[in-house]
Amino acid sequence: MSNAEKCVIVCGGFDNIRSKDVRFLQEAARFGPLYVLLWNDKSLRSVTGKEPKFPQEERFYFLQAVRYVSKVYLTKESADFDKLLLLKGLNPFMWIERQSNDTSEKQTFCRKRGLEYRILSEADLEGFPDTFDVKPSESPRKKVLVTGCYDWFHSGHVRFFEEVSELGDLYVVVGHDANVRALKGPGHPMLPQDERCYMAQSIRYVKQAFISTGQGWLDAEPEIKRIKPDIYAVNEDGDKSQKREYCRDNGIDYVVLKRLPKAGLPRRESTVLRGF
Repeated sequence: MSNAEKCVIVCGGFDNIRSKDVRFLQEAARFGPLYVLLWNDKSLRSVTGKEPKFPQEERFYFLQAVRYVSKVYLTKESADFDKLLLLKGLNPFMWIERQSNDTSEKQTFCRKRGLEYRILSEADLEGFPDTFDVKPSESPRKKVLVTGCYDWFHSGHVRFFEEVSELGDLYVVVGHDANVRALKGPGHPMLPQDERCYMAQSIRYVKQAFISTGQGWLDAEPEIKRIKPDIYAVNEDGDKSQKREYCRDNGIDYVVLKRLPKAGLPRRESTVLRGF
């Protein structure tokens, strides 16, 4: 155990991961390498009294893709803290909780075992800060660009980013609010552009994310001219003739990927998750 990496731990179900959950992970990671102790389906069911919205394999996959997370453990217990700390390779010096999940039991547990216990308030998790600033580099990899709304971010988006990043350094251009509304109609987007961009940028497969500044299906044209990608990748839903013609005219490889979930995970669609 003494040779294990000293780390910060957080614990929970992380069902239906949203931006506040990612902000919590981001702030927690500022204190050291972040290890997530993820409750399995049985534990989550016992705590909430409900079926998980997303199965443990999907929650595990999503959390592993968040750039602030160093490692994820799937646990069999949700309240037996001693068993959680017996996990192989775990050497925590700090336990971090959101204020809404703070309990006297957790405080007592940390005090008895010499762990620092830190609480993050809702005010600590406000806003969507820029997570990194990419400087020009001499990377030998190709530049790959993708575009989209990314309104209800889910494991399908993570898989798309993972797959596309195998082609080169991945740049994501998120549609701005007015253009998404013009293309998709009233009620869209559900989440504001800064929040959607933050979620995309928080995935470790992404080199940098931007908010589009153009209009129509080619609302990313100003960003394309600035980034100068070698490849424009879309899935089958995002395949548009305007995009194909633009790439042909500008010498950009146009790649269409099938919309397939990660092996063993369910297919996800933002429209279904949103309910409209």
